[in-house]
Amino acid sequence: MNIKEVSEYLGIKKSSLYSRVEKKEIPHYKIGRLIRFKKSEIDPWMEKFKSEPPDLHAEARRILKGVTKGIDIDAIVNKSIAEVKGLNYTPSPGRSDRIKGLGKEVEDGTI
Repeated sequence: MNIKEVSEYLGIKKSSLYSRVEKKEIPHYKIGRLIRFKKSEIDPWMEKFKSEPPDLHAEARRILKGVTKGIDIDAIVNKSIAEVKGLNYTPSPGRSDRIKGLGKEVEDGTI
């Protein structure tokens, strides 16, 4: 492969590639004044620069650990689940000593 092909393959500028060749940072061959590359050598070279994605779960736990000191997370989660499921107690509005009926109750609450 020539400079142009490797530049396009790696997605970097030709000037950056020339700089890496000059510093001997990338495997290459010089044939007179020509610079050539083997794809079979470029791919392993490129693998050295591979970065692993961060463990987002571990990062979230680390952040939450610092934020939630002294807070009962389990209680918050259980309360939230109960609210979503409608399991929490919500008293009905009005007075509980009134009997609903025809509206003809007497003073003591009897019909």
